Amino acid sequence: MSQVRLRSALENTPAYVPGKPAAPTPGVQTYKLSSNESHLPPLPQVAQAMVDAAVLPANYPDPGVTALTEQTAAHFGVSTDSVIFGAGASEILTAVFRLAADEDHNVVFPWPSFESYAQLAALSGTQARPVPLTADYRQDVDALAAAVDEDTRLLVLCSPNNPTGPTLHQDELDRLLAAVPDDLLVVLDEAYIEFANDPQTAAGPATLPAHKNLVVLRTFSKAHGLAGLRIGYALAAPEIIHELHKAIPPFSVSAVAQAAASASLAAQGEVEVRAKEVAALRDGLVDRLRQQGWPVPSAQGNFVWLPVHEDSDRIEAAFKAAGLAVRNLHDGVRISVGPEAAMDRVVEVASGLESKYRTAPGAPAATDGGIA
Repeated sequence: MSQVRLRSALENTPAYVPGKPAAPTPGVQTYKLSSNESHLPPLPQVAQAMVDAAVLPANYPDPGVTALTEQTAAHFGVSTDSVIFGAGASEILTAVFRLAADEDHNVVFPWPSFESYAQLAALSGTQARPVPLTADYRQDVDALAAAVDEDTRLLVLCSPNNPTGPTLHQDELDRLLAAVPDDLLVVLDEAYIEFANDPQTAAGPATLPAHKNLVVLRTFSKAHGLAGLRIGYALAAPEIIHELHKAIPPFSVSAVAQAAASASLAAQGEVEVRAKEVAALRDGLVDRLRQQGWPVPSAQGNFVWLPVHEDSDRIEAAFKAAGLAVRNLHDGVRISVGPEAAMDRVVEVASGLESKYRTAPGAPAATDGGIA
């Protein structure tokens, strides 16, 4: 702790650790598969929109993100006062914690899940109630509901769940929302939803009308490939959006980001085709890893999860030596989907690794309902 006077909550707040870049490896093409970034180039019209919007950098961007808000509201069939933008979905998530979390109450979220949930809970000084996933790395909706009490002020869900991969199913989301108080703020983080092909996956925007306490987070970082521009949004009841405007700084979404997101949303059909291409690479990687005996859970984002626990450091090192940067979260290793050549190398490296979590090659592969 610094010698200056700071909040005591910082003592228990972990710093966010970003994905590591690939280490230079002589004679080998390296790949960064540690940050769930898109490996595809931007759509031409999106790249042009970025160029056109960058001609007046001295001017502030539209603080109300007016045009894009209207476009997004029309896309989802909601009113403009049901939409808010921020510098990535992470800024909106931070704002949600500012609205709801304090030292006298608690926040419930699945675990393992997105690292920021635990970090934001710690920073706010609230009591964190992480709820373990099921044996097949899904969110345990009954346990999540049971963890909520009269002092809970926020429930956070993630679908597809980062880093493990499975989505929440619609019946699970409906059951959970019915089980918790209707004045409890519930966040459904759908950062990776465009990659999901599980037909039972919950649809956040379609669930909103029946649940005025629900906030759906979306982002242009993943399927739209605009992570470097930092732009995300939330859909919620106007009353919640009104309060979020108090917690999100003005001018946080740049003019370039607004223009690029608008062009990308207008090309939603093309974005969905690209998301399906990424999902096909992911599904192929899952199949090949399972054939080698790796217990890969249902993968619905642009990444796969190897739940190798205490073997994580050794397995990360093996990938690193082969020019592949993966994300070691210590409960396991997360591997982002990259170009086909990178996926081939992941499979090649994985084939030579030993772990007690890996069954013998040729053993029955896991299904999307669980792990082997």
